[in-house]
Amino acid sequence: MVGQGLLRECLLDPDIEAVLTIGRTPTGQKHPKLRELARSNLLDFSAIESDLSGYDACFFCFGISSAGTPEPEYERITYSIPVAAAQTLVRLNPGMTFVYVSGRGADSSEKSSTMWARIKGKAENALLAMPFKATYVFRPAFIQPLHGIRSRTKIYNLLYVVFRPMVPLLKAIAPGSVTTTQQLGQAMIAVAKHGAPKRVMESADISRFGA
Repeated sequence: MVGQGLLRECLLDPDIEAVLTIGRTPTGQKHPKLRELARSNLLDFSAIESDLSGYDACFFCFGISSAGTPEPEYERITYSIPVAAAQTLVRLNPGMTFVYVSGRGADSSEKSSTMWARIKGKAENALLAMPFKATYVFRPAFIQPLHGIRSRTKIYNLLYVVFRPMVPLLKAIAPGSVTTTQQLGQAMIAVAKHGAPKRVMESADISRFGA
């Protein structure tokens, strides 16, 4: 869902000349500046290294729900894959900005008893230590999908339908906890273009940068 929103904003942004998506399946979108690569093995990028040079930014949105996911599988997707991608990209594009979508409550001490928070924090730490031009971690809380964007997780779509009438109330009582797919995408592009004073961006920071 985050990736869909980001891709929309990238394709609409006149400053962005080319977009390459890498994932398990193509997005199915068609656009003159969009190119897509489908990969079954996202731990090894050696076969496509020639396609990865010359880019200014990587927006890493790949992820999975922790609900019902065994810890080894969750760690492979949430930690091992982004680290493998970043290790390749920093070697090919040391002047790149890397933006990683984490989540509110991620634990940078890596000691949390909550599995997803601990592993997200571990991934954040590994990525922030890499010698990119800049690395940013985004920790959104509640994300409101716009423009017909839907999550691939069916239960999330149901929850968005149920909670949609309460979004205005949530914004009123906890304005820093709500952002939209549009704001999130625009904020990621903004930090890649202009930088940001914080390397770890919480939900309120994301909304402000995406305004």
